[in-house]
Amino acid sequence: MLLKSALILTAALLIGCANTPAVPPPSAIFQDALFAPSAQAIRAADVFAFTPAMQDYLNAQVMPMLRVRGQHQGLVDALYTRGKLKLDYDAGSTRNAAEAFEARSGNCLSLVIMTGAFAKQLGLTVRFQSVFVDEAWSRIGGIAFLSGHVNLTLGAAPRNAHGMPFGADIMTVDFLPAEAIRGQRVRVIEEATIVAMFMNNRAAENLNDGQIDEAYWWAREALQQDPKYITAINTLGVIYRRHGNSAAAEQALRHVLAQEPGNVQALSNLVLVLKDQSRVSEAAVLQAQLLQLQPVPPFKYFDEGLLAMQKGDYQAAKRLFEKEIARSAYFHEFYFGLALANYGLGNLTEARKALTLAAENSTTRDSQQLYTAKLAWLKSQRPNWH
Repeated sequence: MLLKSALILTAALLIGCANTPAVPPPSAIFQDALFAPSAQAIRAADVFAFTPAMQDYLNAQVMPMLRVRGQHQGLVDALYTRGKLKLDYDAGSTRNAAEAFEARSGNCLSLVIMTGAFAKQLGLTVRFQSVFVDEAWSRIGGIAFLSGHVNLTLGAAPRNAHGMPFGADIMTVDFLPAEAIRGQRVRVIEEATIVAMFMNNRAAENLNDGQIDEAYWWAREALQQDPKYITAINTLGVIYRRHGNSAAAEQALRHVLAQEPGNVQALSNLVLVLKDQSRVSEAAVLQAQLLQLQPVPPFKYFDEGLLAMQKGDYQAAKRLFEKEIARSAYFHEFYFGLALANYGLGNLTEARKALTLAAENSTTRDSQQLYTAKLAWLKSQRPNWH
């Protein structure tokens, strides 16, 4: 990879696309003795747990909406309509159902889990789905994350002990705009996989925060919930490398590649592991394979734009940031880079437009507030600027 110090880590929402059934990891892949015990309880039951506060809200707000709007629309309106609960999207952290309800916000996976918890409490049939969307990369603290997307479909309550198959009376709940998923292929996934995704996300977030021991236990438990969730094995490989356990990292990543030889995240990570071990020729072979699969790595133009900025070449930086945006139109940092380049060129109007887009595409409240503050400062430099 051209990312000098970054690890390429697949975040929890991406589903492996092997043509053959994934092989569960061998028990030897787990190295419990290397890590301090978790400071918190990690329980699958907590992911969809329904709290008394949630039950109170269901009784007082959801049930009246069901009578007016019907089972499906009533539930969605009670959770997401302004003036009701009004949950907001916030990609900052992955929350379980109770945490998302309490915070009134969550990322895509959190909102799917919380909605599913309410639907299950109402006795509705719930089907979780992985949606195959264009690759979406983000980067935090030197780690690049590739995120996929999930949604859920609500069916009617089963009418008998055998349940009722999904028919015409269904509703898909998604937190992306309809045009973003229209025509996209979906794959039905089990609730256990959703739980594994949640735990893998928690592992990635702990890893980003430098809590490597906690990250290990979350990734490990993800694989206990769904042994075939290959993304969590890649995460384990990243954790082992960050922990200084190169041999364990290699074992985990090679297990991924045995199932998915074209998995670019595992290949990228294994290249880094081999370089750590000074196995330069082996790394070069995998690097060449990676280049064929991914000729232009994520963040390539962005990183080159940052280098151009450091050299004071704002025109080159502007071109490079625009090239990155052309292939990934919704990542806020690309627009922020473009705003800085335009500011360096004295194009304040263009800088304002790019900064506005950075704020609009921000996926966390903190970054949105940061860009909004910078935009206010930029406007203050030209008081009559609209």
